[in-house]
Order: sequence, then C-alpha cells, then structure tokens
Amino acid sequence: MTTPATVRALIAEDEPILAATLAATLRRLWPELEIAGTAPNGVAAVQQTLELQPDVLFLDIKMPGQTGLEAAQELAERWEGARPFPHIVFVTAYDDYAVQAFEQAAVDYVMKPVSDTRLARTVERLQALTLRDAPADDGLAQLVEQMRALLPAAAAPAERLTVIRAAVGNIIRMIPVQEVLYFQALDKYVNVASSDGDALIRLSLKDLLPQLDPDQFRQISRGAIVNMRHVTSASRDDAGKLTLHLRNRTDKLRVSPLFAHLFKQM
Repeated sequence: MTTPATVRALIAEDEPILAATLAATLRRLWPELEIAGTAPNGVAAVQQTLELQPDVLFLDIKMPGQTGLEAAQELAERWEGARPFPHIVFVTAYDDYAVQAFEQAAVDYVMKPVSDTRLARTVERLQALTLRDAPADDGLAQLVEQMRALLPAAAAPAERLTVIRAAVGNIIRMIPVQEVLYFQALDKYVNVASSDGDALIRLSLKDLLPQLDPDQFRQISRGAIVNMRHVTSASRDDAGKLTLHLRNRTDKLRVSPLFAHLFKQM
C-alpha cells in the first residue's frame, strides 16, 4: 500500500501573530499538513508560491504592497509547469462583497478571527480536493471563475479619448487612439505601443480603460490593454496559454486566464 504524498501549504499574512495562530490551528486540525512557509505580503506570496509550488495557499485579502486578490490574479497569469495550481483559501476580516462571491464559488474563504469550527470545515474540503486524483488544472479553473466573479463592475463611461499625449524623451507625441496597438503597464508609467514606435504616459491602466471604446479596446491581463483592430490572430501553446499576434509587429501579447473567455470566438 502506497503512502499518500504530503500536502503542503503556504500562509500569506502580514500580521505575524495571526499567521502563527493560523499555522498552529492548521497543524492541530490537520497534523499531516506541512506548512511550507509564510509570506508577509502579497508580493512575497507570489514569489514563494512560484518557488515552493504548494498544494494549498491561504491568502489574506488585505496586505501591504499587493492584496491577496491581486496576488491570486498574478499567480493565475504566471503559473507554469506540470504541478496543479494550488487550492486557494482567502482570509478576510470585512470584505462583505467578497464573502458573497465566495459563497457561490469553488474557492473557499475563512473570516477573521478564524474559528476552529469554520477552519475545520475548510480542512475537510481541502482534504477532499488534495487527497484524491484531481485534474491538473482544477485549482486554476476554480480560481479563474472565482476572480471573474470578483472583477469590479465596469466604470461609468467617461469621455472617450481621441488622442494620446505621450512622451518620447523630451518630445510630446500626439498619437491618435485608433493608431494605438496596445497599452502596457510599466513601473510608474504605461507604454503606448503604436506602428510608429513606443511612448510613455503616466495615466494608469485603471484610469485609462474607462476612457477607451470598449468595442475596440479590451483588457487582456493585469498589465495590458489591446486594440482589437490590430489583432490578426490568437494561438494556444501546449499548456493552453493564449497569445495574441498583432499586425505589422512582432510583439506577442499573453492573455491572462482571467480574460481568456473574451477570446473564445478566436
């Protein structure tokens, strides 16, 4: 008789006492569970999850630098390899809107302060998911459906932009919106890619998106918006990742699993 593989968990929580308490409670309720590590914020959670590839990830929603929801979205975009995507349990203190969405989704959640009774139900659910042969993409598919339910509602239509004022060195270029191929977020700027070259603006993608024609521009990841009029084709690799190809450019734009459903017709 073979011994079941060890189930490994990572805890992302910015309050050390709460992280230690959650770890201790999990060890008591699930002695066989291995706590692979703890992360103090969302950025560290992403890095450690990609490195350690745990089976379960407990993500606090409110963390400095990057929220648990943002970390989960980044993980969905960056996950590679043969290991199944981890089952995510969100930990929240007051996000009522999130709780309502979690109630109807496959991904679980627990409320702070975490009670033994509620966490025991989560442990039972995780044991059922991790101690059986599940499809390799189960966790990722669950997360994608969950995150779609939590996407913010579309902002009220703003006045549409017709020209982008963007910087190229010391020169300000006036780029007609129709000529923009895509917008891509950088550290403090957004790169505006057009057939005549690239330029930079300080407007964030979040503020930029409501000012663009939704029939023409689509968000395809946390950091990119594409002009569909310049997309010539879409392709999938062996892992099912979707990539867009542009007219007259060699750029290849990866589509996040969260937005892949928008391109089913392609």
